[in-house]
Amino acid sequence: MKSKIRFRGKLKRYLCWPIFLTMLLVLADVGLFYYDIKSGALLSAFTVVYLVVQLASYRYLKPHLANEVVNFATQYATVQKKLLNEFEIPYAMLDSTGKVLWVNEQFAQLMEVNREYHKSITTLFPSITRDFLQKNEGMGNVQVERGGRDFRISLNRIYFDAITEHSMYFDLENSVEFLTALYLFDETELNRCKQENLDQKQVAALVYIDNYDEALDSIEDVKRSLLIALIDRKVTQYFTKIDALVRKIEKDKYFIVFKYKYLRTLTDDKFSILEDVKSVKVGNEMAVTLSIGVGMRRDSYNESFDYARAAIDLALGRGGDQVVVKEEGETSYYGGKAKQVERNTRVKARVKAHALREIISSRQNVLIMGHAMTDVDSLGAGVGIFCAARALGKKAQIVMNNPSSSVRPLLEGFTLENDYPEDMFIDSEEALEVVSRETVVVVVDTNRPAHTECPELLKRVSTVVVFDHHRQGSEVIENPLLSYIEPYASSACEMVAEVLQYFQEGIRLLPPEADCLYAGILIDTNNFMTKTGVRTFEAAAYLKRSGADVTRVRKLLRNDMNCYRARAQAVSRAEVYRGVFAISECDGTDVENPTIVGAQAANELLNIVGIKASFVLTDYAGKINISARSIDEINVQFIMERMGGGGHLSVAATQLKDCSMQEARRRLKNTLDQMLNGGDIKI
Repeated sequence: MKSKIRFRGKLKRYLCWPIFLTMLLVLADVGLFYYDIKSGALLSAFTVVYLVVQLASYRYLKPHLANEVVNFATQYATVQKKLLNEFEIPYAMLDSTGKVLWVNEQFAQLMEVNREYHKSITTLFPSITRDFLQKNEGMGNVQVERGGRDFRISLNRIYFDAITEHSMYFDLENSVEFLTALYLFDETELNRCKQENLDQKQVAALVYIDNYDEALDSIEDVKRSLLIALIDRKVTQYFTKIDALVRKIEKDKYFIVFKYKYLRTLTDDKFSILEDVKSVKVGNEMAVTLSIGVGMRRDSYNESFDYARAAIDLALGRGGDQVVVKEEGETSYYGGKAKQVERNTRVKARVKAHALREIISSRQNVLIMGHAMTDVDSLGAGVGIFCAARALGKKAQIVMNNPSSSVRPLLEGFTLENDYPEDMFIDSEEALEVVSRETVVVVVDTNRPAHTECPELLKRVSTVVVFDHHRQGSEVIENPLLSYIEPYASSACEMVAEVLQYFQEGIRLLPPEADCLYAGILIDTNNFMTKTGVRTFEAAAYLKRSGADVTRVRKLLRNDMNCYRARAQAVSRAEVYRGVFAISECDGTDVENPTIVGAQAANELLNIVGIKASFVLTDYAGKINISARSIDEINVQFIMERMGGGGHLSVAATQLKDCSMQEARRRLKNTLDQMLNGGDIKI
């Protein structure tokens, strides 16, 4: 059988050198003919004999040389195979489909298979499928877990044409197929050491008593020291059981340090200290609540403390009675199930009013901006700030892009005929043109920059003021000069109306302005039925004295027939889930602003006996909007935050992108099931 091996590369060139020398002899022979024909003829004869001998030798020796090459290659391959077989690193060779072609001894022992194992690699590692091997040309590393051990798999694709290109001795048949080299690294011990090192890191925590003064004022003097001692004991016992260092830094503040490995214990326990402290009763009418901020930064203790301070600020900004855990790139929330306690003191409102006056006085003009898709509360709060700026003689403008049908009747009162400037309302483009370094931007009814009418505006100015009644999330407006966020307030209009009373002596509201503020309170409290407190009615009374007319406001807030039909249809389609949740869909085909109709339908569903929370889904602007409402037993804010939204305990919402109505409904039900099973909500 003839050998099909074809020499190539340096070996082929080396064997051809005698033929190249023959060509030199021929050239020398031609030159010799010019001097001596006989000598030239003799050299020609010698050249012919030399060429015949070389060709005969090449033909005779080629098979023997080929055999030697093959023997060398075989011995070399045997050595390589032995080295691979005894390689300390587990190694396997796969074909393009993922079938195991060959494994070394270390791989066979570690995976507890024999050397003749030729099944798919998926049987050993389910995550490494045929599709994965076909799609991932670059390969790389894959982290897997098997038998309680952690493995890092390094994959390297080897093409046959690459083997041919680097072959020194002979050609291989080209193919489009490839092999995959698999290296297996057991990193169980390494990961254990990393986790152990992480577990020893220090975590900083700050614990604040939310209503310290209010709770002490509600009991007798002789029992105050007992209440303080019981709270101290509860806090100290709870954290010392995880080997934490607890230090009281002020009368109502604690600083705590503990190891990171205990953080999982506290989160699994859902920080039961929040409920334990509420059980402390020594005659106090008001339950004591805590706010806790936990911070963890792996490479710096100082930054961990900064994280803890940011977390406690976030917990207080969300209304207190909760825990915020802030790690690198992640923020978690626990608690917050209690209704926010209304502060009877107006000291804070008076301080914020004076601060707002100083800020506006020092700036040239004021731009007022609410959230996108401006509603009545956002408009009313903006009009209130407009009145404050007008009282100081400053030019103020309200940024509003596309006013909806719900606010257009209110806007009709701000015309040139009523002595209002023509440019009182401007869009985002006009706002970006008039903004300067001497401009103050006042954001109302939202504290998330992405939700404002013009997020770019916040980047153009150095002075920003925030007035909002929503709980803070992980995304907040950075470095505001003045921030007034009170989650207990019913609406932004209530907060602004309160501030206006202390802003300046003799400040005067015109009837259209008072109507706007009153309408904002009316809408957000569902006609004074939800989230109302003493200060809510006091703000309403102030607006009534300023010229607000209840009948006129009611006319301005009336809906058209299409809205009523859509709302009635949403109520009639409601599905009762798990006996207490009402879930429905709102068809906004013939409605200009279906999200408002959906919110109204959610309020209506709460009037049904047995319904503790309602959810109305609306398909609008390419998103599924979910309006969530409850009376007092279910915290819908937790539910909506789990789905990417937020709000208040009884009023919340979220938006789902790239999602169908059926998928949104399924996700809502799955979220409810998970939170019920996990104990986050109870029915």
